[in-house]
Amino acid sequence: MLRQFLSLVALLSVVSGLAANELSIDAVNSAEPNAKSRSPKGLDALIVKTQVLLDRAHFSPGEIDGKQGDNLQKALRAYAGAQAIASDGRLTDELWGKLSATSRDPVLQQYAISAADLKGPFTERLPSKLEEMKDLPALGYRSAREAIAEKFHMSEELLTALNPGKKFDAAGETVIVANVSNKISGKGARIEVDKSAETLKVFDGAGRLLAVYPATVGSEQKPAPDGTLRITSISRNPVYRYDPEYKFKGVKSQKPFTIRPGPNNPVGTVWIGLSQKSYGIHGTPHPEKVSKTESQGCVRLTNWDAEQVASLMQKGSPVAFVEGPEASSAAVPKKATSRSRRR
Repeated sequence: MLRQFLSLVALLSVVSGLAANELSIDAVNSAEPNAKSRSPKGLDALIVKTQVLLDRAHFSPGEIDGKQGDNLQKALRAYAGAQAIASDGRLTDELWGKLSATSRDPVLQQYAISAADLKGPFTERLPSKLEEMKDLPALGYRSAREAIAEKFHMSEELLTALNPGKKFDAAGETVIVANVSNKISGKGARIEVDKSAETLKVFDGAGRLLAVYPATVGSEQKPAPDGTLRITSISRNPVYRYDPEYKFKGVKSQKPFTIRPGPNNPVGTVWIGLSQKSYGIHGTPHPEKVSKTESQGCVRLTNWDAEQVASLMQKGSPVAFVEGPEASSAAVPKKATSRSRRR
């Protein structure tokens, strides 16, 4: 009898553990830390909830994908630092208590697909080479599914997993999405780009931290500069301009060319020009690669994060490039060094 009871308890524990990792709207909205969710593999309800809460608090995890990863750990460390909590990037009970108290709104919500979501124009086949993009009329989303995923800061994989059987092709169809917002209050006064941590921080005029974002910052071949630059322009839906002087790997053209605007433009939906030739902060057609692959010297963010930064900043604002111990210091700006190329 005792053996049967223990077997029943074990079975219920397994079922409970599986339920905690389900990606239903109720499972994610009610997710809480437990032994099963501390080191998950694949998509996980608690990680989805944590990523959405961090996104709302403006400690961006980058793309909300329901997976453990470096960008989630960066966001957790940054949030912990702002709360004066020691952190190694793991979700502790103390950290969860602070984060979960920031918002009581559901982290997932139902959303009715609109006619605008389906309007396009969509660019179903995107060339992999820059030269082949120059003749396209626009660099739009590949599909309504991609557009909706980006609208709610999500990976297409997560969006699909939350909506099994949905085709994302009918106005009025209801789907489950992350409950996020693109709005952010405050006025940015300066930006700090940490080259070693690969993060971008925005501070207000009183030195208060407004937001933290994961970023791809230069490469070994084309490193980011040192010192401080200034914002010289903020362009939304920019035209991408390639100059043969950049000498990008894989680009054979010896003549300048342009690529028309769109979210899948090489610099995404935002270009924030800096006071060093061809250098800037920008979006990307590949949000899943932010802070995971090298850039052509510039600072690359997800499109939605780049749009937030653009909404906070003004022309003339300083952008300091720091590394490790220099981060968040009030050092006197110095002239930037190291030549870098756009993208």
